[in-house]
Parts: sequence; structure tokens; C-alpha cells
Amino acid sequence: MPAGQGAERWPAGAALRTALVGIEELPLGDASIDRILMVHALEFAESPEALLAEAWRVLAPGGSLVVVVPHRRGVWARFEHTPFGSGRPWSRGQLTRLLRSVTFTPHAWSEALYFPPFERRSLVGFAPAMERIGRQCWPLFSGVVVIEAVKQLYRGIPVASAAKERRVAKPVLVPAGAGAGARARCRRS
Repeated sequence: MPAGQGAERWPAGAALRTALVGIEELPLGDASIDRILMVHALEFAESPEALLAEAWRVLAPGGSLVVVVPHRRGVWARFEHTPFGSGRPWSRGQLTRLLRSVTFTPHAWSEALYFPPFERRSLVGFAPAMERIGRQCWPLFSGVVVIEAVKQLYRGIPVASAAKERRVAKPVLVPAGAGAGARARCRRS
């Protein structure tokens, strides 16, 4: 559990299976995880770049990161009684730029939670129909954005070898007042 949140005993009545960790210092080895599911983390991170950089460190090459964040335009981010009502909401574009800035490659995304966050239980029966209609009619107003990104390692291309193969002509300037010997050498070359 993140240090800012504090640790809760889990599971209740059984052996403790939680650890209190700094969100930017995960107690995992480099490239030790194949998939990370990050829910309710990015919107509360003091430094989203540092959090994602730490996720990149522990993720194996080709591993995937699934991030679920509140949607900036969504109704769920506007109500405090919802789990997405606090923290920083994100748009798909903002999240894509953030992931690319820390060398993740976003490759799939989706939206969810089209049913408004009503507090009345009597309206919950309408949820399945509202989800179907929302997915087709107003995907921009979903409650959450779900994006999957991949950690890819690229082979660098040596710059020096490409520069050696290409000849570049360099102009030779002879300063004014140079002697006849300098002019003669320039004409011969």
C-alpha cells in the first residue's frame, strides 16, 4: 500500500499480506514483473512521471502496464461520493503523452462507467442498459479511461557510423589579404 495512504491490515483475521512502501521505491527487482495493473494510483501521485518510471523499472521488457484513471470529462470525477471524485482526472491524450514521456508505448485503450454515480439503489437496475447506450452514444463522458501500454526496448543505431558514410563538402574561406602562395594552394585543391 502507498505510504501516503497508510497500511491497512489485509486480509482480516489471516496472515498479513500487505506492505507499506514508497510509491517511487517498489521493493521489487529490475524487470521482475510481467504485468502491472495500476488503479487509483496515478490520480494521487505527487509525481506521475516518477511513479511511471518506477513501474518501467520493475516491468520486464515487453511487459504491459494497465492504467485506470478517472476521465476528465466524466461524471464520476465530479462527485465526491465516488471513488473517482478526488485526485487528478486525466484525458486520454494527457495520459498518452505522459506514458510516452517515460518511454511506454500505448497500444490499447477503452472507456468504462457510463452509468451516472447515483446514490439511490433503486436506479441501479438501469445500469446495464445505460452502459450499453453510453458505450455507443457518449464515450467521451465515460467515468474512467483504461489504457494499456507496453515497455519496449529499442536497439540504438550508432550515429558515428552513419556520419562516416556520408561525405559533406566544407567550404574553404581564404581571408582577404592572404599572400599569393595561399591563393595558389586554394586553386590547386
